Amino acid sequence: MQALDAQQKSTLLAALIPLIKHAGEAILAVYNAPETPEVSHKQDKSPLTQADLAAHHILVEGLQPLLPEVPVLSEESRLPDYELRGGWHRYWLIDPLDGTKEFVNRNGEFTVNIALIDEGVPVLGLVYVPVKGVLYFGGHGIGAHKDTGQGPNAIKARTVKSALEAGESIALVASRNHGAEAVQKLMQRLEADTGKPVLTRNMGSSLKLCLVAEGLADLYPRLAPTSEWDTAAAQAIVEAAGGVVVDEDFKVLRYNQKADILNPFFYVIGDTKYPWQALL
Repeated sequence: MQALDAQQKSTLLAALIPLIKHAGEAILAVYNAPETPEVSHKQDKSPLTQADLAAHHILVEGLQPLLPEVPVLSEESRLPDYELRGGWHRYWLIDPLDGTKEFVNRNGEFTVNIALIDEGVPVLGLVYVPVKGVLYFGGHGIGAHKDTGQGPNAIKARTVKSALEAGESIALVASRNHGAEAVQKLMQRLEADTGKPVLTRNMGSSLKLCLVAEGLADLYPRLAPTSEWDTAAAQAIVEAAGGVVVDEDFKVLRYNQKADILNPFFYVIGDTKYPWQALL
């Protein structure tokens, strides 16, 4: 299978950007309705709303014509048997509404995620924040960008050295709901190493990875379960911005390598030259 070049990815983006915003509009229609959204629960007890399903249908119908014969795997679709799925060389991996808990709690920290996976690698990713109208996108060969509505601007992960030289502290972003005790121990090690307090920010959804990509955070430790559709789009952006997403053995996260769709615990790192492995 021939890899997509930068021009092909740019052509795809021209179709993907209005598509992801259309899904965001469908989510906001439910989010801003006067009545409280009805919440059901899936087999794994995770919440499901009408907004999840509306965005799912928009994305699946919009993605299928873009790359004919390329499958679409959504959080809201049935997971194909690995006997079939393991043979996919290229596929779309989407989370129509990442952060359904944040959606239900009405704090705005939810996203729409689209990733294109080639041979296990997320080569193109888009993360859209409907409440703020903010779009992150990036991929191999095209860099990483953030668009707040005024046009895209290039973003890049920062180095720890530049932060410390500017008198700033290492900034860590963490899940609002998971892994607090393990993160606290990690913060203590970082503070002992740098001699400065670690700044922390709690947030939901794939926004945490995007903060590392744009240089507003240096590290996102995820020491609790996630699924592959939670991370793929934002990982493409992080990597395009110069960062990396690695498991606890410091191996880069890859996709569709096994029968289940769960990620290992992982770290999102902005500065790949800082000695994180000795600290983590």
